[in-house]
Amino acid sequence: MLEGLDPEQREVATALHGPVCVLAGAGTGKTRAITHRIAYGVRAGILQPSSVLAVTFTNRAAGEMRGRLRQLGAQGVQARTFHSAALRQLQYFWPKAIGGSLPRLVDRKIQLVADAAAACRIRLDRGELRDVTAEIEWSKVTQTVPADYAPTAAKAGRETPRDPAEIAQLYSVYEDLKRERGVIDFEDVLLLTVAVLQDRNDIAEQVRAQYQHFVVDEYQDVSPLQQRLLELWLGDRDNLCVVGDASQTIYSFTGATPDHLLDFRTRHPGATVVKLVRDYRSTPQVVHLANGLLAQAHGRAADHRLELVSQRAPGPEPLYTEYSDEPAEAEGAAHRIRELVDAGVPAGEIAVLFRTNSQSETYEQALADAGVPYQLRGAERFFDRPEVRKAGIALRAAARFGGNDSLLADAVDLPSQVRAVLSGEGWTPQPPAGSGAVRERWESLAALVNLAQDFAAARAGATLADLVAELDERANAQHAPTVQGVTLASLHSAKGLEWDVVFLVGVAEGMMPITYARTDEQIEEERRLLYVGVTRAREHLHLSWALSRSPGGRPNRRPSRFLDGLRPGSAGAAGRAGSAASGRPATGVERGFAGRGPAAVPRRTQRSPARCRVCGRTLTDAGEMKLMRCEDCPSDMDEGLYERLREWRAEQAERSGQPGFCVFTDKTLMAIAEAAPDDPGELARIPGVGARKLNRYGADVLAICAGGEPAEDDRRN
Repeated sequence: MLEGLDPEQREVATALHGPVCVLAGAGTGKTRAITHRIAYGVRAGILQPSSVLAVTFTNRAAGEMRGRLRQLGAQGVQARTFHSAALRQLQYFWPKAIGGSLPRLVDRKIQLVADAAAACRIRLDRGELRDVTAEIEWSKVTQTVPADYAPTAAKAGRETPRDPAEIAQLYSVYEDLKRERGVIDFEDVLLLTVAVLQDRNDIAEQVRAQYQHFVVDEYQDVSPLQQRLLELWLGDRDNLCVVGDASQTIYSFTGATPDHLLDFRTRHPGATVVKLVRDYRSTPQVVHLANGLLAQAHGRAADHRLELVSQRAPGPEPLYTEYSDEPAEAEGAAHRIRELVDAGVPAGEIAVLFRTNSQSETYEQALADAGVPYQLRGAERFFDRPEVRKAGIALRAAARFGGNDSLLADAVDLPSQVRAVLSGEGWTPQPPAGSGAVRERWESLAALVNLAQDFAAARAGATLADLVAELDERANAQHAPTVQGVTLASLHSAKGLEWDVVFLVGVAEGMMPITYARTDEQIEEERRLLYVGVTRAREHLHLSWALSRSPGGRPNRRPSRFLDGLRPGSAGAAGRAGSAASGRPATGVERGFAGRGPAAVPRRTQRSPARCRVCGRTLTDAGEMKLMRCEDCPSDMDEGLYERLREWRAEQAERSGQPGFCVFTDKTLMAIAEAAPDDPGELARIPGVGARKLNRYGADVLAICAGGEPAEDDRRN
């Protein structure tokens, strides 16, 4: 049982008495260590198989653990998720504790939330339903009752999707509806098991007599409710082994906290603590980057970080590639993947990882164009998402009956028409606050708005009907049968997985860290998320970012701050860029492509990243970048230029006999005054300046911005 284990794994396997805490870094063989521990204890006669309960967080992980235990001859050991173990106990003890049969477990609580909203006369769209449901789930795993929701959410710094008082009301009515209908939800399984074990000491003792020894995997992800259940299972005993890594805590939004892992030695002063730092998954070059990311981290989890040591032979250095725009980034990744597949790398051993699901569409399209099979993990295909399908229906209807649609009355070009139509579906010029389903829905609609802008730029005179045809083509091309291919996944859904080749894309400010991560704690969780992404790679790691969203756009993005001092050419990179294990210098940053094909001439822009004129924060939101300031920062625009533009607008309005806002709105003039464009391309990218107004007023506006006077030209009137 102990053969083939390294010294630290062997220490875990032989520590069979008392509390044990295993701090296990990514790729260090923690599952191997704890399964050998259980099997060794069984073989030595110290552990009875039926008295061991091993718990983890996913059915996949529990299944893997059961399979390994069977191979090691430890049949009879229970390996389950928290919910599975609790449900089994609840079903068994319910007749004795409560009487009758256990209430029916609802598969999806969202309909109950919708019914609660209807009872409260609160209107929620699909996205808000998902977000309110998530808030109820968070409340229950943190053991927060409806009356305490508002203050608890405020203390936790949560971005609530609705007014906290409304959510508290919905939560209360939701619980009432469950009781009336005699049903329970997923979180109730844990809550009710806790209640039974707390109230019925005889049942608690029966459970403790059955299970004498506990093993908890991914302990950094336990919620307060799961920790309470574990304490009730244990009673006053200490036969507990926990395994975790605080640096991989990325689910705090669901109630997970690493505090239980980090406080383990405080609660159990005599605990055996073993650190697993030998990384068997990744090459020294990948491990060097992962260690560098955590070396710059701050906070409590960072204070307990593990310095990994690769056990593999040296491999290639991570590649850092800067692209001119997002489509070029996707095409560049697809081109490299095509080369790898042609060279014999199985497509299933390649992954493209991104921060948000809304990023998937560009890569779906690029891989489809390159003829590379792919599978999307943890999310619906872009064109299968409900909001995208509904938006497609609205756009198709507008294309057919646009002449009679009042929404399109003031829309003079294709992008403005699309914005007008999608505003009825929930799109707004500025993104909603926080994360969650509402934000994801907005991101999907924003992707359609961006696509329309790119399509219009590429095809002069394109109509709404042309765009609808383009969307249909894209959707049809991606509705191929499910195949085993390159994995497209968000960083959250990639946790626990690994591939030979990993492409980390969109590693730019505003996406990594995400723009709505504002507190120090949120920023550090974003760093840990990137760390998880890096440690998914066994050998080849590609990191990339785009300087602008669309072709021809202003290149005002910058690489993620998390790469500062780590990527070649960044501040503080000297002395860091080389691989500590191999002694070889890291390769230089590969420049983005000026063209769109792989043979295009590389170039590098010298423009600095876009930063807020007031507070200096890096800007990533499209609206903020065009105003050159944060939305909530005061404007420091050229007031003189703004007044000259207003005077000019008044003259134009008087000549044409129409209100001033028909020339340009105040907001558009403000954006122009802040941006001070010096060429037609920059002016055209400002909201409210479409092709018609650019043609009619562009020369005047640019002349005013340059400090001159507009030319007299009667044809404009």
